[in-house]
Amino acid sequence: MKLVAPELPGYDAFEWEKLPLPARARAVCEAWCRQGYGSPAALYVAYLLKVLAFVALWFFFCSFSPGLGSVSDFSRWWSDPIGFQKAVLLMTLLEGLGVAGSSGPLTGRYVPPFGGSLYFLRPGTQKLSLAPRSPLFGGTRRSIFDVVLYAVTVVTLVLALTSAVIPKAFFVALAVLIPLLGLADKTVFLAMRSEYYWPMILCFAALPSWIAGVKAVQLAVWFWAGVSKLNHHFPTVVAVMLSNHPLMRSRWLRRRLYVDFPKDVRPSKATTVVAHTGTAFELLIPLVLAFATGGWPLALGLTLMVMLHLFIFTAVPMAVPLEWNVVAVYGGFALFYAHPEVSFWQIAAWPVAAVLFVTLVVVPLVGNLFPERVSFLASMRYYAGNWPYNIWLFRGTSHEKLGALRGSSRWVYDQLERLYPPAVARALGSMVMGFRMMHLQGRALTELLPRAVDRLEDYQYVDGELIAGIVLGWNFGDGHLHNERLLGQVQAECGFEPGELRCVCVEAQPLGRSTMAYRIYDAATGLLEEGKLDVNAMRERQPWDAP
Repeated sequence: MKLVAPELPGYDAFEWEKLPLPARARAVCEAWCRQGYGSPAALYVAYLLKVLAFVALWFFFCSFSPGLGSVSDFSRWWSDPIGFQKAVLLMTLLEGLGVAGSSGPLTGRYVPPFGGSLYFLRPGTQKLSLAPRSPLFGGTRRSIFDVVLYAVTVVTLVLALTSAVIPKAFFVALAVLIPLLGLADKTVFLAMRSEYYWPMILCFAALPSWIAGVKAVQLAVWFWAGVSKLNHHFPTVVAVMLSNHPLMRSRWLRRRLYVDFPKDVRPSKATTVVAHTGTAFELLIPLVLAFATGGWPLALGLTLMVMLHLFIFTAVPMAVPLEWNVVAVYGGFALFYAHPEVSFWQIAAWPVAAVLFVTLVVVPLVGNLFPERVSFLASMRYYAGNWPYNIWLFRGTSHEKLGALRGSSRWVYDQLERLYPPAVARALGSMVMGFRMMHLQGRALTELLPRAVDRLEDYQYVDGELIAGIVLGWNFGDGHLHNERLLGQVQAECGFEPGELRCVCVEAQPLGRSTMAYRIYDAATGLLEEGKLDVNAMRERQPWDAP
């Protein structure tokens, strides 16, 4: 594999775009099995350097606190509570700025390599308010009030990070500001990974002894992540992830991920075993660490935890939540190893306990049973493969109408063509279809795309993740950010004619049920069709097979 040049699929992308859907799907799925996304080796080095820069920043901010921040005596101060608090605040800041997860080419961002603050600090950009009719928090465009609210939150985070001892007032302010940001724009709330970091900040603000509450947050994240993988989707996630693994370069091994490549690209038995082992790890870790007070149970829980996150980290998954995995491992030791005597149920203040119960139990439970009602992030259904997603279909050059929207990111192929020749740019863009269709839920597309448009060859196929990146400035696998609601906002600004823009919306599979809901929209005329898909039927066919 070349250091800088991407690995291209074995077809001419311009000719590939003219093929009918089954042939197009088969070509791109076979290419994904052979090579993954095809990213150059230098890209993975860049992501590793970014993680090292995050660690260096953490050392820098810790150095503002006496006795912390020195690399030479890290073994003495690593478990200091202020060090962990600063790790949480730093991640909240970097995620909110858009430079941690969801940045760079593995999230569909090329030039510029991130969105986040480039949108959140810019009046007039699109937002998704939870109170759209509110005179202050509502609307569809970012107001001066929204920008100021975001800027105040960022400044508060920086002031807290540069404090010797973080004043409680900063934690209280952040515990209030972050939900207000979510009320004004759920995109910013999710970008800050508030389902994970905000409950911790609440514990810092409201509990004199916050270790128990933060332990509860970490245990809930592991537990619900495991629960969300109790389905048939996750083996396809592992196959897709390992095909793109930067350290797994052998094509022979990659082919062993599938039943009978290239005839049958369903996950092989070995891949399925790996997937179920990972699920068992995610369920065992919280069950062991929740009650381990030392000795071999604590050692077992921490060992499983390190193995799980190391597997995820080295795979460099799409959406690249690498810093998140580093903090999760650090938190495992700073919370459970350093404070084995503290149990997660020892939360002194019942109002905080009640809030944690809602955010850590009720919301994820509802989100698993009724995924259409709750973000997969708030549901803690991390990387399970059972995501809501949307495909946007632009007829001809109608995507140029998106130029009416204010933002910092151009059309994805325009970004790519600033780095590569047009043929290479198109080839890389085509692999996004392979990523989507190789997942179990993506097999719905051979059924739904022909229902959405008569001739796919006349349309540009664009994953909703890329649309969210261009329009909202942030994407992380949450289809609720780029479904029919965003379609309506885009239509109000851009005025697509009937048939110019169609959107296929697919919901996640509810826990305990065997169907997935779908909807097909025309931007100008509204809902065209809706129904449900049989997941078991999709398990039996290839990504390119028509039902």
